[in-house]
Amino acid sequence: MNIHEYQSKEVLRQFGVNVPNGKPAFTVEEAVEAAKELGSKVTVVKAQIHAGGRGKAGGVKIAKNLDEVKAYATELLGKILVTHQTGPDGKKVNRLLIEEGSNIAKEYYLSFVNDRSTAKTVMIGSEEGGMEIEKVAAESPEKIIKEYIDPAIGLAPFQATRMAYKMHFKPEAIKKASATMIKLYNAFIGKDCSQVEINPLVVTAEDDVICLDAKLNFDDSGLFRHPDIVELRDETEEDPKELWASNEGLNYVNLGGDVACMVNGAGLAMATVDILKYYGGEPANFLDVGGSSTPEKIATAFEIMLDGGQAKGIFVNIFGGINKCDVIAEGIQKAAQIIAEKTGQDGIPVPVVVRLEGTNVERGRQILTEKPVKNVFMAPTMEGGAQDIVKRVEEAKKN
Repeated sequence: MNIHEYQSKEVLRQFGVNVPNGKPAFTVEEAVEAAKELGSKVTVVKAQIHAGGRGKAGGVKIAKNLDEVKAYATELLGKILVTHQTGPDGKKVNRLLIEEGSNIAKEYYLSFVNDRSTAKTVMIGSEEGGMEIEKVAAESPEKIIKEYIDPAIGLAPFQATRMAYKMHFKPEAIKKASATMIKLYNAFIGKDCSQVEINPLVVTAEDDVICLDAKLNFDDSGLFRHPDIVELRDETEEDPKELWASNEGLNYVNLGGDVACMVNGAGLAMATVDILKYYGGEPANFLDVGGSSTPEKIATAFEIMLDGGQAKGIFVNIFGGINKCDVIAEGIQKAAQIIAEKTGQDGIPVPVVVRLEGTNVERGRQILTEKPVKNVFMAPTMEGGAQDIVKRVEEAKKN
């Protein structure tokens, strides 16, 4: 789960992290009033969307008076902001952060993420702040510094101090920088974060260390412990299909292609995406129906995949264990029935290739053979099914 920058900074304040004073605004009038209350000589007007690269896309403005605050707020609210992370469709700006300006002397990058290979949290720092960390890693890998943190001990003061020296903080700021790192780590652990990213972390002309930007992501599995974080969720920033699937107990990720995938198990889902790409297809999604399903749940999965017309074909790739193949088959038939009731169409409107293996596979195949559904085709193998659906989608696009 992601939250907005202004929300992230409120969370960090709870842990004593130094962030600029600021207020959210949902209207132009609120933006101007917030700027008045802050009383800063320079006011920053920042678009609030769940994506990075806002500055380069024109989503961060520096205002020197209230008239400029009003003008920038008018410009940004309702604007579709397109960044390297939003994709070509962009995201609509529905809220702003009105923040006091900072007297920046130097910018740095700092983040905390979990490293699965070591089962530790890793602190990543760079003296090249304000830039895309991926670009820094590619062009100047020697400027990426890492500290691995033992979960039984936490971030030790000597590690934070070592990181501060390696990032070339000037001596006057070393103690403040290392203290900030420890506070950020405490926030990372305390709120079950999957990522804490500060870009930039700045040192001001007055030698203060401030988190000028903040991005917090949270482990969904830990949200039950943090109802205060759940309340910060902005569903308007989420993909409608992903939100729909989440509410139905399904795992769905939109991948942008036109061959939809329905599988059981994350490993099989990734293998299915790979094999579709191998045979020239463009996966539309990652959809895992989980280990235990019902015909109604399978039918809902079909509705989600077909919604909006993105999918030009569907590959159902099931290896039945707890999830039984006959339940999947019944779900496909139920999906066809629901579509018929809603649209008057016979069958499913796009080609569906079904590969079934595992528990009750013969019964599942029998169900789809005895009572066939229009546009549903059986495949004996995963490879054959992937090739078949890619071919059928290509033919459908030509027609």
